[in-house]
Amino acid sequence: MMGDYEAIIGLEVHMQINTKSKVFCECSTQFGFEPNLNTCVICTSQPGAIPILNKKAVEAVIKTGLALGFTINKESTFARKQYFYPDIPKNYQITQSEPPLCSKGRLPIIVKGKEKVINITRIHLEEDAGKLLHEIGSRKLDYSLLDLNRAGIGLMELVTEPELNSPEEAFEFLNELKSIVEYLGTSECSMEEGKMRCDVNVSVRPVGRKEYGVRVEIKNINSLSGIRDAIAYEVERQKEVLNSGGGLIQETRLWESEEGITKSMRSKEGALDYRYFPEPDLVPFNLPDSFIEKLRKEIPEMPKVRKARFMKDYGLTDYDASYLTSTKVVADYYEEALSYSKDKRASAKLLANWISTELNAKFNASKISIVESPVSCQNLAKLISLILDGTISWKIAKTVFEEMYEKSADPERVVKEKGLVQISDESAIMKMCEEAISESSKAVAEFKSGKEKAIGAIVGLVMKKSKGQANPQLVNKILAEKLKT
Repeated sequence: MMGDYEAIIGLEVHMQINTKSKVFCECSTQFGFEPNLNTCVICTSQPGAIPILNKKAVEAVIKTGLALGFTINKESTFARKQYFYPDIPKNYQITQSEPPLCSKGRLPIIVKGKEKVINITRIHLEEDAGKLLHEIGSRKLDYSLLDLNRAGIGLMELVTEPELNSPEEAFEFLNELKSIVEYLGTSECSMEEGKMRCDVNVSVRPVGRKEYGVRVEIKNINSLSGIRDAIAYEVERQKEVLNSGGGLIQETRLWESEEGITKSMRSKEGALDYRYFPEPDLVPFNLPDSFIEKLRKEIPEMPKVRKARFMKDYGLTDYDASYLTSTKVVADYYEEALSYSKDKRASAKLLANWISTELNAKFNASKISIVESPVSCQNLAKLISLILDGTISWKIAKTVFEEMYEKSADPERVVKEKGLVQISDESAIMKMCEEAISESSKAVAEFKSGKEKAIGAIVGLVMKKSKGQANPQLVNKILAEKLKT
């Protein structure tokens, strides 16, 4: 609810299917090649070239549908969707009209502590278009260049019912969807590489009215936060137009992230403008029950199930389990590291903390992901073991970790070569504590007058004398005993 109006939001999510070759030819789908290198007579639309369906693309769509509770339509066909495509030379897109591969799914999301189930109309399989380049570097062109490397890569398009009512709900839906699809491995969902794109349909209507308002589509959004911001802006824009007595038109708008506004692009076409008709070069196909059931058995443990298991088996908090299972690669890294631990239950919380804080901070600074981590799962598990068995302190562990990250070093070797083993000899620590007390008369007096925090200065002096290697728990214990007596 927003003032006297409520927002009605629907999403059309396009995700590139994670296959090695395109959906109707054998060209590579690898990202980053020189323009027009990954092409052939089929994806460049040469006359007489006949498409051949990629079985793996069909499997990916069905797996995604099964994970989201869809009905799988065993009898399926392809269609031509025809209107002017400047980035598809044949000037039509091979897609699915009716029926799609997957019908009527659902995805529960949680916003502000409350669960809401979003119904999903369909997932269908289609080919991606090419890419138009309007500028090179900082130089804008007065013409466009066409790169067909992306043309013909398999896409699954997921269309929700218009049941989302806020930017936050749309953001959570896309986050949850992205996580599930990444777990399945059916799409990499990299928005930076254009492998996940979203068109947003937004309208507003007076609270209590059942009829929908005029629908506006927003395109050209390349991040989840951008989608949230674009919806928030567009809802307010539409409310302002209506409150001022104006009228809205059905149109397509672009999101200008730098200005933080949407701008009109063109009038919005309707379904009749697409002029669907059956694709004559691809025959209808029928999926056996055994084929679908085989794919159902291949579905891995989903994020919410994995999160619940992490909390139950490893004693993790809701926050830690949520972070670790937010992406499959992080969850896999955590569990592999845990498999090297001598005591899984003791290591679980500490390992989670190091991944979410120290390691994650390094990734953010270096702008890399966990799959590129210079710290192996086994080495991180070794570091945790060195902390737990008292070989090194937390402070020393951070020094060792720096070496591990910079040089992919084995922590046990770093500790041995640099003589960083923690001092736990009570008599040696006793002597340093006595020296520190005799040199800290002011702190001692403050402690005895009731200011117990003053012990921190004496602890710091002991750690300095030991070059950071004294066991901090033992230092605190001995100082507390001596100062109280």
